[in-house]
Amino acid sequence: MKVVTAIDSFKGSMTSVEAGYAAGAGIQRADASAEVVVRPLADGGEGTVEALVCGMNGILQTVVVTGPCGTPVSCQYGIIQETKTAVVEMSGAAGITLVPEDKKNPMHTTTYGVGEVIRDAISKGCRRFIVGIGGSATNDGGVGMLQALGYGFLNAEGKQIAYGAKGLEELARITEEYVLPELAECEFRVACDVTNILCGEHGCSAVYGPQKGATPSMILQMDKWLAHYAELAREKYPKANPNQAGTGAAGGMGFAFLTFTNAKLESGIKIVLEETRLEKYIQEADLVITGEGRLDGQTAMGKAPVGVAQLAKKYGKPVIAFAGSVTKEAVECNAQGIDAFFPILRGITTLEEAMKPEIAKENLSNTAEQAFRVWIASANAMIKN
Repeated sequence: MKVVTAIDSFKGSMTSVEAGYAAGAGIQRADASAEVVVRPLADGGEGTVEALVCGMNGILQTVVVTGPCGTPVSCQYGIIQETKTAVVEMSGAAGITLVPEDKKNPMHTTTYGVGEVIRDAISKGCRRFIVGIGGSATNDGGVGMLQALGYGFLNAEGKQIAYGAKGLEELARITEEYVLPELAECEFRVACDVTNILCGEHGCSAVYGPQKGATPSMILQMDKWLAHYAELAREKYPKANPNQAGTGAAGGMGFAFLTFTNAKLESGIKIVLEETRLEKYIQEADLVITGEGRLDGQTAMGKAPVGVAQLAKKYGKPVIAFAGSVTKEAVECNAQGIDAFFPILRGITTLEEAMKPEIAKENLSNTAEQAFRVWIASANAMIKN
C-alpha cells in the first residue's frame, strides 16, 4: 500500500512537511507495511519557502534588506540547488505584517527589499525564480524592486524618485543602463491568484489600498500616478499592459514583473504542484492524503487541498483530507474531489491548546490512524466479497 501525503501547513502549529509526517506516523501504526511518501504543499503564499525548501532538499538563506518602511529587515528565502531556483515570498521583504499599525501608509512603503533579495539570489547563481506576491504593504507599482535591480526611475532632475507610491508623482523617465545584466537570463514564475488590473475601480489602489492604510484621497492620487507610470513604461516597453489581469496584484507588482522581466503570472497552487512534481507521485499512489488548518467554502474554490484532489482524480485516486477545523461549507469540497474529510480535534479544548505543535501533531496522527483503519477494513471487505 502506497500513500502520498500533500498537506498544506496548519499555520501556527505544523509546517506542510511536519503535517505529512504526523499523518504518516498514524498510517503506519495502522499498517506498518504501508509506504508513506511525504510531499510539500503550499499555495504560493505564506509558507511556500519553507514547504519547498524542506520538501525539495533546498537550503534556506537569510539576507538583510530594506524593509517596507525603509528600515532593515531580515528576509528568508530558499534555494533549490538542483535547478538553481530561488523561492521568494514578497511578504518577507515588503509584507504588511512588517509594518506597525500606526505606520501603515502605501504612499511611503517600498518594494526595494524584494529587488535586493532577487539580487542576492542572482549573485548565488539562481536564474529561475518562484515568487509569491501575496501580503504586500505596498502600492509602488513594483518600482522599488526594479530600482534595486538597476532600473532608473528618474524625476525631472535626473535623480531616482523617492520610495513608495509618493515617488511616482515625480516620475519623468525610465532608464535601464544600470540593470543587472544577469536579469536577462532569469525567468520568474509569479504566484498570483488575483485578477485585478493596475488602475481604475478594480485596480490595486481602489481595491487593496484601504487595507494598507490609504485614505480615499490617497487612492485617487495613487491611481493617477500609477496610470502615468504605465504610460511611460509603455513608451519604452510595448508589452506593458496595465489592463492585463493580475497587473494590480501586490500594489502593481504584477505589472512590474510582466513589463520589466521575463515573467508569467500563474496560480500559486499550479506552480507548487508542478515544481514538486506531485503528479508523478500521485500516479504511483493507492491513496492520497491532503488537508490544511481550516477546511471551508474557500477551500472548495481552489485552495491547495482541492488542487491536490483534482490532480488525484485525473488518475482516479481516492482522496482523504484532514483539517484543524471544518465548517459547514466544507461539504462543497466533496464535489471538488475530496472523497472524505475529518477534523482532527478529539475533544473540547481551547484554541491555544489545540494549536500547540505537539498536540496538533498528535491529533493529526491519531485521526489519520483511525481513518486509515477504516480504509484497510473496507479494502479487506471488498477482497473477501
